[in-house]
Formats: sequence, structure tokens, C-alpha cells
Amino acid sequence: MIDRSRTIRPARSVRYRLLAIALLPMLVILPLLLGVTVYRWNEKFDAALISKVNGDLTIAHQYLAHILDNTGEQIAALGGSVRFRDAADDAAGLKALLDAARVRLELDFLYVIDPDGGLVTSVTAETAASLRTDWPVIRDALSGRSSTGIDIFDDADLKNLSPDLAARARLPLVPTPNAVPTERTEETRGMVVQSASPVTLGGGRKAVLVGGILLNQNLVFIDTINDLVYRAASLPEGSQGTATLFLDDVRISTNVRLFEGRRALGTRVSAAVRSAVFGEGRTWLDSAFVVNDWYISAYEPITDSHGKRVGMLYVGFLEAPFTAAKHQTVLTIGLAFLAITAASVPIFLRWARGIFEPLERVDATIAKVESGNLGARTGPVDSQDEIGRVAVHLDDLLDQLERSDRQLRSWNEELNARVDERTRELQLANRQLEATTKQLIMSEKLAAIGEITAGVAHEINNPIAVMQGNLEVIRAVVGDRAEQAKVEFQLLDEQIQRISQIVTKLLQFARPEEFAGFVDRHAPGPAVADCLPLVQHLLARAAIDVRLENTAERLVLMNRTELQQVIVNLMVNAIHAMPDGGRLRIETRDSDRGGRPGVAIVVSDSGVGMDPDVAAKVFDPFFTTKRQQGTGLGLSISQTLVRRQGGTISVASRPGEGATFTVWLPEAA
Repeated sequence: MIDRSRTIRPARSVRYRLLAIALLPMLVILPLLLGVTVYRWNEKFDAALISKVNGDLTIAHQYLAHILDNTGEQIAALGGSVRFRDAADDAAGLKALLDAARVRLELDFLYVIDPDGGLVTSVTAETAASLRTDWPVIRDALSGRSSTGIDIFDDADLKNLSPDLAARARLPLVPTPNAVPTERTEETRGMVVQSASPVTLGGGRKAVLVGGILLNQNLVFIDTINDLVYRAASLPEGSQGTATLFLDDVRISTNVRLFEGRRALGTRVSAAVRSAVFGEGRTWLDSAFVVNDWYISAYEPITDSHGKRVGMLYVGFLEAPFTAAKHQTVLTIGLAFLAITAASVPIFLRWARGIFEPLERVDATIAKVESGNLGARTGPVDSQDEIGRVAVHLDDLLDQLERSDRQLRSWNEELNARVDERTRELQLANRQLEATTKQLIMSEKLAAIGEITAGVAHEINNPIAVMQGNLEVIRAVVGDRAEQAKVEFQLLDEQIQRISQIVTKLLQFARPEEFAGFVDRHAPGPAVADCLPLVQHLLARAAIDVRLENTAERLVLMNRTELQQVIVNLMVNAIHAMPDGGRLRIETRDSDRGGRPGVAIVVSDSGVGMDPDVAAKVFDPFFTTKRQQGTGLGLSISQTLVRRQGGTISVASRPGEGATFTVWLPEAA
């Protein structure tokens, strides 16, 4: 019995529904609009940050270009100056001039070489007597043009200029997460701004004036970039700007801090940034993890005088303050929306009170009717609007409902009586159908047993004839001469054993209930081969040539007797399809279906075949083409036995081309 009192709805449920309808625009549409707005604002905000860091990178690039241009102009101006021409014939005076110029121009090296690379003079006493002239900028100067570029000096090149420069360029590599793995432990190369200008010495000798700046650990250079790009108050409180110069992917000059008081020299850039900027030559404008925090970053490749990418220029600022500002803005918008929504609820309730009360009375009446009280009524209400008219109409409808309910109950009782009577008739018909089905199944089995029994009788006749012939021989050679009949005795024993095997197989097939009921793992080949003696008499009678191929190596999990019942059924059907003789081919092979390993047993004949309509119905119960010779349950039962083991059975046939039945069983686990 259902407790209908539990289905009565709360008296104020109508209030909440109407309130939800009233607040739907505010609770659904407005949040969606706010979400879209915040999403678009966030995109624009991120785009503005990327635009800013791109502008910062432009300033850093311009400063680096200024250093290159300025160095080239100063070297060219020095080489073409009157003081240089005056001191060209005086070695001591030329060196003094170069020493003063190096300090004034803030260069790290300054020297003069002849066209063969021989050193004329240098500001450093340790400079080698012979220097390289294969740099592109020096080749340009030898051809009469001033030139400036960035070049990478290895340790030997730096030592040839000055051991101090080689020592300053050397940086131990700091293990860095997300960087490309490397076996190097230090960076010994130097990134150099190198400028060369053609000059003339005493006697009209041609020479080259070469000067430059080592950028490794050049903190003045990198701090100047940072001061230019990120002036005071250019970033919000909590953020900080950074600039870095990379040789390959190693920070050789930076103001990024590894920890307080130590710059992140020798740390390396992440593999993703290295691949995009250094590897592909693209400019990186995105968020990136720099040493120990996330920065809005900009990277661009640096190329040397050979046109080869040798490093990267980076600027960026800390992302955390901007992220915090975004979160604070979104939180403020969310809290404001919640406050407005909370303040709106009492106002809507007060406006809707005139609607709530009549509707609550109508709702209470409906709840009482649902609980089984068909006599409940709303009664008169004060409201004269649509809600009041609904209350009056509801009471009228409840009166009609009560009358209809009494009439329906009467009809229901009459209908139940008729249903009970029909149910009893259907139950009786079902029992009769079940009994008929069992009789048909038994008839099918008895028909198969009858055919096999005839075959057994035929098989028994031959051994008996042999036995009788040999007994005659025994009678002729009785006594001590019985040894002469040894072969006959042996043949007699073999035939008697054959009779025993045939009778045993007959019993296994004729009485499967004594052997079925369990499944076992076995190879299908021997089970199929043991079916041939059971139908041998039918094969001989129709002059059918049999070919058995057993190549299956897998085991199947199925009751042996049931499997033989399926195969014998298929063989008998094939024999019946070849009344004038033909070829019967039986094959077992390993076969996979749907990714599952299994075994296929194929029984094919060269009989009359079937058209597509008949082939589509052969597995239907009671369908037969043998007229009075079968019940039409053989293939249906075979299909049931195979499917019970997770297998399938199918047929392929065309009229006049025979038929092929394939039984597939999954491999035993």
C-alpha cells in the first residue's frame, strides 16, 4: 500500500517556482553575459600584456642595434682621425692613443693588425703576435669598408686577445629544470660586439683597426637595457622587469636573480623556448617560466656576422601581480553580482505575495486529491482575477473527476475479471506449446539416432563376416597347427575392437545426456574425425568423396558430445544435399574474429545449394526443405549449442554451387 501522504508537496513550493521564474534572467542570462564579458576582458588583458612586452623587446633590440652602430662609428672615427695619422709612424705614440681611446670608448679590446694578421699594436700586452683575419667584419675592413657585427669567440680566440677576457667569459653551467639536457659543465665562449675599420700606417702600409666589447657578464650593458625598458613606475607594485642576453641557451648577462644577491648567470632557457627562438628563428611572445617564476616574456634570436643564430635577447616582467589583479577583479564582479541577487529576492517575494496565497490553496487542494481525498475542494477565494477563476474551475473539475472515478472503478473491476480469464487461457496455451516443442525436439533427435543406428548395423556386418571367415580357417587347422592361424586370430581381434569403438560412439551420440552437462578443453580435430564413422553408411550409399583437413592447433571449451552433435547434423544435411554423390570437405583451422583467437570448423559440399531467401531462414526453428524427412529443428539446436559457448555458425551458398557452413568457437582460456 503506497503512503500517499508522502506525496503532498510543501505549501510554499509555488513561491519558489515563481521566484525562480522571476529571477531566471538575473540568475542565468546575466551570469552568462558576465562570463562572456570577463572572458573577452581576460583575452584583451592578456593581449595588452603581450603587446607591452613586445614593445619592451623593441626598445631592447634598438639599444643593442645602437651599441653596434655606435661602436662601428667610433672605431671608424678613430681610424680616420688626425691623431691616428700623426701617431701611425710612432709605435709608442700609437699604443698610447689606443689606450686612451679604449678607456674613453669603454671597449674591452682594441688593436691594429696588418693584412696578414700580424699584430701591429694592442692595448693589451698579452695579445698574441698573430690574430685571425677570417672574421667577416675584418674581411670587409681589408676590402676597404668599415664593418660591425656580433661574433662568438671560443676560449682560444679570447686568450689570444687577453687572458682576462677568457676568464671573464667563463661561466659554470647551473642545472636548470626544463632545459635541453647537456653534458657540458661550463660555458667558455664569449659573445663579442666586434668592429673593424681600414687604416693607413706610415709608409702607406694598409692595416685594420679592430675593437670590441665582450658581452659576457657585462652587467652595465644588461642593466642599461633594463633601465631603458622598465623605468620607475612603469610596472605595477610587486612586478619587476628583467633583461637577459643568451649565448646559445645560456644566460651570459642578466639581471634575473637566482636567489637574493646572486644573478642567474649560467642558467639555461627551457627547451620549448630554445626550440622556437634559437632553433626556428621565431620571436617568442608568451608566458614563460624564467629560473624560478612565471614571466610575461619576449625572446628574439641574435645572429652573428656570418648570419648564423648564436643567441637570444630577452625582456620580460613578473606575471604574478597581473594574475592577482585579474583574480581580484573577477572576485569583485562575482561578489557584486551575488549581493545584487540577494537584495532582489525579498523585493520579488513582496510583489508576488498576492499571487502566492491563492495558488498555495489550489496546490494544497491538489495535494489532498493526490493523497486519495477526492472530496477536497479549494472553496471561494478573495481573488477575482485569472487565479480566482482557476480555483472555481478546479472545484468543478474535481466534482467531475469524482463521478468519473466511480465509473472507472466499476469498469476496472469488469476488465480485471476478463483479463484473469484471458490469462488462464494463455497459460494453458503456453503449456501446450512447450509440450509440443519438447516433442518436436525429441522427434529430431530420434530421427538422427535412427539414421546412425542403421549405419551401425551396416558397420557391424563387415567385422562379423571377417570373423566368420577366419573361424572357418581355424576349424581347418585345429590342434597343433593353430599357430598357422596367428594372423587370422589377430585380424579377428582387431575387428572385434572396431565393433566396440563403433558401438561406443553410437551410445555417446544417441544418449548425450549421459555425457553432456559439462565442458572440457580439447582439440576439435579428433572430435570431428570421430564423427565420420557415425555417417559412414550414408557416405557409402551416396558415393560421396570425403576430404578431412585438420590444421587447428588451438583448444576449444565445449562439451565433446555436443560438438559432435553439431558436426554430425551438418554432415547429414550435406549428404542429403548430394543425393547423386559429390564432394564433402571438412576443415579445422585456427581463426581470429573481432580480435579474439578461436577455431573455425568448415563443412562444405558440392550439392544443390540454396538461394538467398532459403539461406537466410535455415537457422529458424521449424524451417525445413526436406518435406516429411525433418522437423526443421536441427540447425536451430546446433546454433543454440554453439552460441552457448560464445561461438557463431554461419552459411554461404548459391543455387547449384553447394553450401559451406562455418562453425567458429573461441579459444579455451
